[in-house]
Amino acid sequence: MSGRHRVLVVDDSSFMRRFITDILHSDDTLEVVATAVNGVEALKKVSELRPDVITLDIEMPEMDGLTALNEIMVKCPVPVIMLSNRTRVGAEATIKALELGALDFVAKPSGNISLDLDKVKDELILKVKAAARADIRSIRSAASQWNADYGRKVKIESQSAAGKTPLRIVAIGASTGGPRALQAVFSQLPQNLPAAIAVTQHMSPGFTESLAQRLNSISEFEVSEARDGDELIAGRALIAPGDRHMKIKRLDDRFYITLSDEPPVDGLRPSIDLMMDSLVECSVPLLGVLLTGMGQDGVAGLKKIRERNGCTIVEDESTCVIYGMPRAAIENRCVDIVAPIYRIAQEIMNNI
Repeated sequence: MSGRHRVLVVDDSSFMRRFITDILHSDDTLEVVATAVNGVEALKKVSELRPDVITLDIEMPEMDGLTALNEIMVKCPVPVIMLSNRTRVGAEATIKALELGALDFVAKPSGNISLDLDKVKDELILKVKAAARADIRSIRSAASQWNADYGRKVKIESQSAAGKTPLRIVAIGASTGGPRALQAVFSQLPQNLPAAIAVTQHMSPGFTESLAQRLNSISEFEVSEARDGDELIAGRALIAPGDRHMKIKRLDDRFYITLSDEPPVDGLRPSIDLMMDSLVECSVPLLGVLLTGMGQDGVAGLKKIRERNGCTIVEDESTCVIYGMPRAAIENRCVDIVAPIYRIAQEIMNNI
């Protein structure tokens, strides 16, 4: 068992605890060291066992997942993957969990007790293994820096009015850890930023709407989940819906969203590369931003943006939950600026 990532599984259903344990044990790098039936028991076992990762259900008696997560992050920070329901309430709770410090989530295919959890087997294993490699303490330290700034209501002032022509577009891609990173960025951008923003965040269907609503509530920007035919205009940010590709098409000097169910690109839908490629074809002044996440999605798009004289920015390793996508971009030499998450908004303003 030595060398394996040690996992604590927390769920009030005995069936789900067994099912999740069996899934994780199918990978020889993972070991479930214990299970817990609710948040109270989870807190005790986290303190005793110090697992590398926790999988945490949201809906549990006595102490629910959100309460337990908050306690864990305060008393004994451990990377947490949430198990979430595909309902509006479940999606809202999941976004809250990500704000509280959960690294990522896996959506249960069919409710709280999902007999078909094996549909997300590969996703669950991949995310648990990624979480085990995350440096939760450095991430929390960076979050404290951002929270200190946000608490002082730091806002960046734009030097030019919105409506500047031609329209400039900021293309942002993110994956694991992205919701919190996006919150850090959007909370600091000014309403009169002379640009529109297009965002692709790797996320399951049903959750991007709740993410957009949360970002809209903390931002001076108008933020919403993209719909087919929506127009990108200055002061507006549109987020690709979960499991749908988002492209942008130009008609004269206006820019419109096109959503599609085309096959996944390298296993991903929506694809950051596909979004960025479509913007490059629009011949519009571009700024590309790549935040925390696994893999290389967005690297090819960022490279094309830079080749067309656009500016490219990636999140620094010190604040990334997963340093995969930014690292790959740096290794491919297509990055102009590297900055911690609490500086990304300022770098956008400096280079728009």
